[in-house]
Amino acid sequence: MLKLYNTLTRKKENFQTLKDNKVHLYTCGPTVYWFAHIGNLRTYVFEDILKRTLQYNDFEVKHVMNITDVGHLTSDADSGEDKMIKALKREGKELNQKSILEIANYYTKAFKEDLKNLNIKEPDVWCKATEYIQEQIDLVKKIIESGYAYETDKAVYFDTLKLKEYPELGQLDLENLKEGSRVKKQKDKKNPTDFALWIKLKGEHKNHIMNWDSPWGKGFPGWHVECSAMSIKNLEGEIDIHCGGIDHIPVHHTNERAQNIASTGDEIVRFWMHGEFLILKDGKMSKSKGKIITLKDLQKKDYNPLAYRYLCLGAHYRSQLTFSEKSLRAAENGLKNIQERTKRFKASPKTNKTPQFKKYIKEFKKIINNDLDTPKALALAWRIIKDDSISNFEKYNLLLEFDKVFGLGLKKLKKEYVIKLEAGEYELSGKDVNIYKLVKKRNKYRKEKQFKKAKKIRKKINKQGWEIEDQKKETIVRKKV
Repeated sequence: MLKLYNTLTRKKENFQTLKDNKVHLYTCGPTVYWFAHIGNLRTYVFEDILKRTLQYNDFEVKHVMNITDVGHLTSDADSGEDKMIKALKREGKELNQKSILEIANYYTKAFKEDLKNLNIKEPDVWCKATEYIQEQIDLVKKIIESGYAYETDKAVYFDTLKLKEYPELGQLDLENLKEGSRVKKQKDKKNPTDFALWIKLKGEHKNHIMNWDSPWGKGFPGWHVECSAMSIKNLEGEIDIHCGGIDHIPVHHTNERAQNIASTGDEIVRFWMHGEFLILKDGKMSKSKGKIITLKDLQKKDYNPLAYRYLCLGAHYRSQLTFSEKSLRAAENGLKNIQERTKRFKASPKTNKTPQFKKYIKEFKKIINNDLDTPKALALAWRIIKDDSISNFEKYNLLLEFDKVFGLGLKKLKKEYVIKLEAGEYELSGKDVNIYKLVKKRNKYRKEKQFKKAKKIRKKINKQGWEIEDQKKETIVRKKV
């Protein structure tokens, strides 16, 4: 049985679907005004592990992710500048709709490239906030009709004190919550925690570039409205799991849940799941402070993006992960090691599977089904690698099985043969036997210091599509990629 931690109840619960074996999964996507930093990407790695685990348990997953290209103000509440407009000013672009769409498309493409490099599966449905304006207006109408909203000169607000369930997700103390801490003080609000559903072209937002007609005048939707509108639309009003970063709990997801209940009369999200922060030694990364590290920054230093994924696997998604180059180097070494072992195991002769093989699969499933315990699952993989009681062929198949969840791309690796200087560790078959003989002959010439003859054989080996790496005690030959 798959057990997942539900933020709403603050406990692990048995996971079952609402409809047959189909899972409706919604994950909060990026606001595409800048590059995603590796702290943001840790959340998407966690969500990918969740999705892969659901699929590993034979669930059919429909995954929806939003792209925010309007309405997200610099404060997660209702104050400050729209982040998309901030991006235009930062990059010296003209302040118009065309420029905003160009910026949004550029950073959306960069985000999708990051997902690809981290081997994160894309959602089944991408949905942009600007393409669901009517759905958002309709949602606001329903909330007003249900009696949970009020209109002022500046905006349409959600009346948080009217919804008894409002504080539950964030475990908020509304009586002692002061303006200026969680939210900026605004005179036209009835309560400090009330939030905007529709923002009018008034005051600081009178010249907002992105605006649409609505029953309340020209304006734009509040940030929280888009996720409710798009998840309800694309997942038919029934959401098994809703994910995001832990920073979404007190404001964005609390407000989103309130909108869901007010507009549908029901608790439409069954599991709320959140990933913890990735932090630096001097605190968490912040785009507002310009203090970020991107995946491209790591790639420029010649780190494999999957080394970062491997680093994330080594910490539970609900635990903080402290990032340093030292920890990333260790993760890259671990990744390289598991890749090298996999390539060599792939070249092993087939053997019958022992009872231990099935026991290991059962153990892995039990571990990963305990709220995605990737650190223990990774430790199990290394225990298998070092287990001399099972064959290399079994080890290879176990690693591929586990990688259905890990997502390290082990299945794509090419075979690698190790040929000891004294004796072959792996016997090659078919046409590959000739390579084995050539390498042995070359090693003999090298030992006798007949380097010209050795060089000629090396060229012959290369022409047949093989690469050679000489080490102190062995020669490694691998198929060219």
